[in-house]
Amino acid sequence: MTYPLARLAQRAGAVILVAVGLASCGINAVPTQREDVKAKWSQVLNEYQRRSDLIPNLVNTVKGYAKQEQTVLIGVTQARAKATQTTMSLPPDVLSNPKAFQQFEQSQSQLGQSLGRLLAITENYPDLKSNQNFLVLQSQLEGTENRIAVARQDYIASVQVYNTTLQTIPSKWIAAIFYPDAKVYQTFSISEQAQQAPHVQF
Repeated sequence: MTYPLARLAQRAGAVILVAVGLASCGINAVPTQREDVKAKWSQVLNEYQRRSDLIPNLVNTVKGYAKQEQTVLIGVTQARAKATQTTMSLPPDVLSNPKAFQQFEQSQSQLGQSLGRLLAITENYPDLKSNQNFLVLQSQLEGTENRIAVARQDYIASVQVYNTTLQTIPSKWIAAIFYPDAKVYQTFSISEQAQQAPHVQF
């Protein structure tokens, strides 16, 4: 009777040993890091959406004071529309799709540059610069740009860890065996300065 119990204990010990060995060799690193990257990417998208949501109010406030700046106002509105359209049509594989990722990155950069031009023209309108509504919007936009920079940094760091796991030995071998569909993820190439609206002193 003790023989089957001893055999059962040996099997249980072997299963535990295999489980510990697999856990210590990093078998869960790829899915864990992939989920972390996806969470960080969601935060990047959230912050860009926050910026996009502020733009209509900012444009309307500026429009009331700077009617002759139609070219700049239209440029911001068009850049926002393009960035929104690009974001809405992102393919599911955007993180591992260089072309789609680059299109997203470029549309957000163009929107940031248009916002920079919009804020730059406000220097010519003292009444606008003292408008409480505008000051609040400008402050929110500046805070959002800072949050975008932080979200991008967190995403880049997370992608670096994930991509390193997929490209270094022995984790590369483990990924090839257990996660053959895992692909290297894209990261931002446009500088954060190009993504941010310039800081304008009022």
